[in-house]
Amino acid sequence: MKTKIFALTFSFLVFFANAQTKGSISISKSKDKISYKQFIAPVALITTGALMVNTALNDDLQKNANNFFGEDFSTHADNILLFVPVAQIYLGKSFGFKPKNDFHHQTINIAIANVMAVSVPEILKRTVKEERPDQSDDLSFPSGHTSIAFTNAALLYYEYKDSNLWYASSGFLFATATGVLRIANNKHYTSDVLAGAGIGLASGLIVSYWNPFKSVTFGKKNKNTAFVYPQIGSQIGLGAIVHLN
Repeated sequence: MKTKIFALTFSFLVFFANAQTKGSISISKSKDKISYKQFIAPVALITTGALMVNTALNDDLQKNANNFFGEDFSTHADNILLFVPVAQIYLGKSFGFKPKNDFHHQTINIAIANVMAVSVPEILKRTVKEERPDQSDDLSFPSGHTSIAFTNAALLYYEYKDSNLWYASSGFLFATATGVLRIANNKHYTSDVLAGAGIGLASGLIVSYWNPFKSVTFGKKNKNTAFVYPQIGSQIGLGAIVHLN
């Protein structure tokens, strides 16, 4: 029963974030500006996660997750799923969906948003110093994997929401799966994942509306190219190859 409560609670909070983001976007769509209402979901997730740190509820949820998935459960899928929305951003146009930005600006947004998604959790990890469930280190809160996953899912959403809502929202499935697997791998508590999801949603939202270097044009005379690729090892993140002519 507790396992079901864990699954339902986590799913509700994560999809509440997605639904809340959609609703707030529709309100400000005509102005195409950031509204404070769009930060309700990220703030709610971060706050909920922060309040759950070092609580009996957090420990109980982790025990239930371990019982559900098994003590020996282990997968590296969570190192891959977080970057699936990035591929979707680049491939959306080939599927017939109209993106908000061209390839170059998509790459810029992905790079900057992911830097934010990595930097904020890293600072918090070294400040909070919460021990991981598997006791491997004290960098548990918040989840960096989940932050990156929801950042990329948010970028995908804002990139294609006006073209195909289903495709735009699909990234949240991979982001949610990433968060669940971080818990299943006994690397993070539910609190870590919720806070990471909130940070990721906020990062994707800010960069999508800020749209850095949106005034920069890339024409035939400017053949600058860039490609963002995932880096997975002892540290996760994104690498970039930039060719300037």
